[in-house]
Order: sequence, then C-alpha cells, then structure tokens
Amino acid sequence: MPYRHISRDVKVAALRLYEKDLLELDDILDSCGFSRRTWFRVLKLWRETGDVVPVAKGIRGRPRILLNEDIDYLLELIRSNPDYFLDELLDLLKTNRFISVHYTTIYFELEHLQVSRKKLKKIAEERDELRRADFIARMAQYSPEELGFLDETSKDRRMVGCRYGRSRRNTRTNKKQPFVRGQRVSATAFLTLDGISARTVVEGSMTKELFLEFLEHHVVCANCSSSSRAH
Repeated sequence: MPYRHISRDVKVAALRLYEKDLLELDDILDSCGFSRRTWFRVLKLWRETGDVVPVAKGIRGRPRILLNEDIDYLLELIRSNPDYFLDELLDLLKTNRFISVHYTTIYFELEHLQVSRKKLKKIAEERDELRRADFIARMAQYSPEELGFLDETSKDRRMVGCRYGRSRRNTRTNKKQPFVRGQRVSATAFLTLDGISARTVVEGSMTKELFLEFLEHHVVCANCSSSSRAH
C-alpha cells in the first residue's frame, strides 16, 4: 500500500470502534484504509502512551556548533573587514569566541546567509567625507560651462600589448611583444563641456615648466579666444 498520511482523528475513531466492538477489525481496516501493520503499530502506541501520535524526542538532527551569537560575530567581522580569509575568521572565532571549528563550517554558514566572495571595490582610506561635501558646495557656485578638466597620459612601445590572452586548457598562451620601452611620449588635454579645447604632446615626461607653458599658451589662450567669439 503506498504511503499516505493518516490523521489523528481517523486513528482515534478506529480505536474507538475496535474497543467498543462495533465493527470487525477487517472492516475497520478496510473503511479507514489502514494496513494491518500500521494498525498494530498505532494500537501499541495507544496502549503505551495513551496517544496515537509519537511524542517528539527533542530536536532532530546534528546539534549546531555555531550559535546565533557566533553567526552575528562573523557578520560583524565581515562588515568591518570584507577581505578576511576563512582561516583568519577561524582564528578570530577561536581567539575571541573560544570556538574551534573547521573552515568549511564557516564557509557553509556564510553560504547559508548568502554571503559570497566577490570583486572588492576599493575606497580610499584617506577620503574625508566632510571635505568632499565642502568641495561639492564650493563647486556648486559654477555653471558647467565654466568648468574644465586636465588629464595626462603617457605611452611607450611596451604599452601596446595586452596582458591577457586565450589558449586551450593546460597550454600556455604566447605572443611576441616589445620589451624595450622605446620613445616615451606624454599627452595632456583640457576637457570642457564642448569637448577637448586644448591639447599637447611632448617627448618624455611632462615637466613643471612644460605644464605651465601649456596652461599659458594653450589652455588660457584657447578659452580667451572662445570667450571673445561668444561675445
């Protein structure tokens, strides 16, 4: 007979019919859908405990090693320093919570909490939120047309190659690339709302003298001429 759940009320009703001798046992089993084995198991339980449902004997399964307080401590450690390794978390648990577990236990607990390992977004430790807010407040007095941004980049022969490539599994990926720096050049550009309005390229690195000359003869002159044309 396939397994199916038999309610407590049905079991009690069958026992009452049997004890009061209102029906034969075969008729009771046929009416209630019991197997003979189930019937005698329920009857034995009824006579031993006075109930047809077994009493739960405590919490089933293996006892948990890490309690809720220990899990909260792990989460607090991850909030304060998200790049902890599992063995570091294990040592902190052992030192501060006096709990010795395997690192796989910590891994499965974090996985159960949906805490995964992912690419870390780095934020400058020197960043000052008050100074950032003050800078935003000072810059808010200017319109976008009044703002310009300078940036510098450099290039040599070694920088034209890629750092990553593809190949079949268990084989190296090789490509011939320049190892000699060659001629180095530095490029500087001034970006405004209308695009790049001034630019320069010099051999080698951009020095202080070259940068001041670029500001005076390219950036300032370019913006002065654009302002005169606007008027």
